[in-house]
Amino acid sequence: MAKQPTNSSGALALASGKSNGANGPSGPSGAELARLSQLLAPLPLTPEHVRQFPRIDGSDVEPWDVMLSMLAIDEHQGLELLSKRTGLRFVGEPSLAESAAKFYEVVPPDIARTRLVAGLESDGLTMTVATAQPMLPQVFTMLEDLLNMPLRVVLAPRAGVANLINRGYEQRQDLVTEIIEEMPLDDRAIASAAGTLNQTTDLLQLARQGPVIRLVNMILFEALRRRASDVHIHPMENSLVIRFRIDGMLVDAFSPPLSLAPAISSRLKVMTELDIANRHSPQDGHTSVRVGSRKVDIRFSCIPTVYGERLVLRLLDQTATQLSLDEIGMTRDMQAMLLDLVERPTGIVLVTGPTGSGKTTTLYAALQRVDRASRNVMTIEDPVEYHLDGISQMQVNVKRGVSFATGLRALLRQDPDVILVGEIRDKETAQLAIQASLTGHLVLATLHTNDAPSSIPRLIDIGLEPYLVTSSLLAALAQRLLRRVCMSCHGAGTSPAGGRCETCFGTGYKGRLAVYEIMTMNDELRRLTASRADAIALYDCARATGFRNMREDALEKVKLGLTDEAEVFRVLH
Repeated sequence: MAKQPTNSSGALALASGKSNGANGPSGPSGAELARLSQLLAPLPLTPEHVRQFPRIDGSDVEPWDVMLSMLAIDEHQGLELLSKRTGLRFVGEPSLAESAAKFYEVVPPDIARTRLVAGLESDGLTMTVATAQPMLPQVFTMLEDLLNMPLRVVLAPRAGVANLINRGYEQRQDLVTEIIEEMPLDDRAIASAAGTLNQTTDLLQLARQGPVIRLVNMILFEALRRRASDVHIHPMENSLVIRFRIDGMLVDAFSPPLSLAPAISSRLKVMTELDIANRHSPQDGHTSVRVGSRKVDIRFSCIPTVYGERLVLRLLDQTATQLSLDEIGMTRDMQAMLLDLVERPTGIVLVTGPTGSGKTTTLYAALQRVDRASRNVMTIEDPVEYHLDGISQMQVNVKRGVSFATGLRALLRQDPDVILVGEIRDKETAQLAIQASLTGHLVLATLHTNDAPSSIPRLIDIGLEPYLVTSSLLAALAQRLLRRVCMSCHGAGTSPAGGRCETCFGTGYKGRLAVYEIMTMNDELRRLTASRADAIALYDCARATGFRNMREDALEKVKLGLTDEAEVFRVLH
């Protein structure tokens, strides 16, 4: 073994009287107990702890967990202290390398899950494994025998190791086949299996329960591993296709037998508390699940089609959210313009673009810069996607009479300074937003148009009078999302060794950034608005006063190497 925590494990072995019996039936002496406790410094282990240790249930099976409980310290802190003592590397968030495939081919899943040990990577000569149970050296000896190579051990939290185990084994096609072979196919058995719920919603704890649950969990694990924003489960005439939307693009992920579609649908309906028996009308639901320390919100929609129910899940990983104007790709000049706008006491700022173009993310990134201690910030959204401290957020609920219009009317009675309106989609909401901006409030809102100049004709088309727009609108911002070039393979999609780039899964892109245009209002634009000018006249006027469109912003980012021309053409042509 390349590295092994032998001293610390030996301390507990001696304390339990299991090493060689040299201390006699009365156990170790006081001096021996003191020496053993020092072997684990800087862990705060006293001689009395060492004496009591072997008498605690589970000390021979899970000694590390027993020690953490006895010392009353959290796992992360304990592993860091053990790392200092043993020299073993501590990895807070371990990531799986393709080179560790041999571990998952050779080591039985039950051993990995029971002993909380997972393969990380291999150089062909040694295997690096992550463990959350470091005080069982006999386990590492067994793994060396199974793998026929020495181990290099690193320390990692239980959730991180469990996540690795699930990813490592559930990527294997034979496990997919195993799950499918176990799947019940009659309606009654499917409903029963899909409803087999535990008291927890932690996918790591549910991962081995029942074939239906395991299949759905495997789909969710893989979607989160690949950073998918949506999961599409699409029944066709002769097949079932499961696709992920990754960086805005749909990619095929799985194609299980069509006969499993009812099982998957039933399980997801149980998770989102919908009617399993109803397969003939649309349904919407939501739930939250935990994957270790990560909380993931799931929005679920199902509709009946001629070949069965089509299911779509929107995944929002709260830990992966980017709410920085720098991270989402806004240039310093545009940041200065936007921040000047959100610091105004009154007026309305519109962010426009199609669905899924990052409008809400941009508004929340701007709200991060608002002084929420001295200004009352309130929102009305459908759905509430982000959670920020110091902001009061209201969820649209049409079934209970809370629409954008009624919610906004209620917010105005709460003495707000800044109001975020999730979407202006009708005349009543638009009028209320405009009136709020005219009566001493700053209003931030989203609108569906193709570019910034088109927002003005759109407001007039909804039913607003031009004079209301000219007196309240501060600026309109439009945006689109482009895929970022993968920094690991520089867009090639392959690793230096010639295989698929595991960072971007061979696509050449990882993550997205936004491109923007900001049209701030001036006297000439207000004059054209009052005369009901069209978007072309407004665009020409804005260009004459320095307006830069999204394509120019995108080409600047191509020059910086953040994206490429093919991506600009795909999104903006």
